[in-house]
Amino acid sequence: MVKSILGRPEHVEPATVATLVAQLQLPEAVAAILVRRGHADPDAAKAFLRPRLESLHDPWTLPDMETAVERIASAIDDGEPILVHGDYDVDGVCGTALLTRALRELGARVEPFVPNRLEHGYDFGPAGLAAALERECGLVLTCDCGIAAHETVAAAGDAGIDVVISDHHTPSPELPPAVAVLNPHRDDSGYPEKVLCGAGVAFKLLQALFQRRGRAASDLYKYLDLVGIPTIADLVPLTGENRVLARFGLKVLERTPNPGLRALARVSGLKAGRPISAGQIAFVIGPRINAVGRMGEAMRGVRLLLMEDEAEAAVVADVVEAENRLRREVDRATLDEAKAILEESFDPESQRAIVLASQDWHPGVIGIVASRIVEQYYRPTVLIALDGDCGRGSGRSIPGFHLYDALQACESHLLQFGGHRAAAGVQIRADEIEAFRDSLNAVAHEWLAPQDLLPRIRIDHELSMTEVSAELWRFLNHFGPYGQGNPKPVFLARNVALRGAPEVVGQEHVRLRIEVGDGATPEAIAFGQAAELEWLNESSRVDLAFQIGVREWQGVEYVQAQVLDVRPSEEAWASYES
Repeated sequence: MVKSILGRPEHVEPATVATLVAQLQLPEAVAAILVRRGHADPDAAKAFLRPRLESLHDPWTLPDMETAVERIASAIDDGEPILVHGDYDVDGVCGTALLTRALRELGARVEPFVPNRLEHGYDFGPAGLAAALERECGLVLTCDCGIAAHETVAAAGDAGIDVVISDHHTPSPELPPAVAVLNPHRDDSGYPEKVLCGAGVAFKLLQALFQRRGRAASDLYKYLDLVGIPTIADLVPLTGENRVLARFGLKVLERTPNPGLRALARVSGLKAGRPISAGQIAFVIGPRINAVGRMGEAMRGVRLLLMEDEAEAAVVADVVEAENRLRREVDRATLDEAKAILEESFDPESQRAIVLASQDWHPGVIGIVASRIVEQYYRPTVLIALDGDCGRGSGRSIPGFHLYDALQACESHLLQFGGHRAAAGVQIRADEIEAFRDSLNAVAHEWLAPQDLLPRIRIDHELSMTEVSAELWRFLNHFGPYGQGNPKPVFLARNVALRGAPEVVGQEHVRLRIEVGDGATPEAIAFGQAAELEWLNESSRVDLAFQIGVREWQGVEYVQAQVLDVRPSEEAWASYES
């Protein structure tokens, strides 16, 4: 595991913090974090702490929205079948279910379709066009795909089928010849939120369509669970409009009217009626929906999210759970193989990007494994599953390295590629992999400095351990949901005394008991840091970078410091980033 750089808290004016404390009745630590995150104005701070659905942006500011709404409305009025074509990941599956449910509510004849990852490949391609022809659909509406499907969109037009694209992936300078292209990344887009997920773009389309059909905005809110899940799971920044969609999506999901989502929560071990966190979406719900498309037939996931019968949904959810168990097994084996290759060949001095390939890898799990490699080696990573002389690759990146732009610089070695800043997919010939590896590494050497190859833990605020309390934890809950662009606040406590010897929990975690006076011994848990026991002992004085969470034991919740980094106090401050 790469050792992190600790970033000092940004300086804030005490008077600005004091104003927030006085006007909003906040703890000083909470007010200081708000200021550091750009919410120094009391009204801005209130809007951040209590986001409202009324603050969602006007959907009509997306280019081509008028044309898209008119074409879909015409199909509804004429009883013309619409093929809703999604992608096979959690974003595309949820977005397809979202569009299908909402359009059917408006009276549309909708046929959902998601390609099979192994048989059809990514994007609106020949399989999607064949499905539209077979079902006699005069309109194809894409979700989370289509922006790179120039040839298929043109072929659809030749066959008399109109295409409306809703997508969030980076477009090329020339857009596909569709009737309308909804994408906030378009060069001519003035839409304020550029980084919606695919289901988020679909939701904006539905906002405009429902408005045009005379429906109240609130009529759409029951579908926000199908927007919140992919907004969190697809790793778009949870700021601005995305944070609103994610926050209210979690509220709807807590008591979702969707039988499929209720069944999925049950097999995931989530308790009915209990609050669901962004972390549970990212690590529990999202992976299960993804597993359907990775290991089997993604349309099963769509059908689950469209089901109205509880018993049928329970049966399908059990199948989804079985596929997720299989996915984890394949994931683990692939990660072990990738790490074995790197243990023999990885040179941290010369390799600023990692490209690995194997004939034995399942294309459904290489994206997950690429993420694990990034976590451990902190390098942009592309893993390629070969099938004969061609391969499909999936890449993940680090902050400061725009993966899509990097692939564009290497496009002479690729058959096809698409994606965005943090994640991307490629198709490549086997005989081009070595040249692609050299090319991507050259780009990484040009774009990344040595310090960019070290993860950073950005400290939000210095805090005494005596200030760690249930009250502070309750205030911090208003900062969520946490994720990309809105990380959980990180605190620094310096010169902390331990009370008793550190204790190993499980195989790799360490429990620390902290001396804060008055006999109090708040608990701190350092996940995955058992190696630190080499120097930690009961007399250690340490600096802790930590987040505040809770641990439930026998129905009682205890506030807990969740340690991200522990260092000797005499060494740590000198190692902080200036």
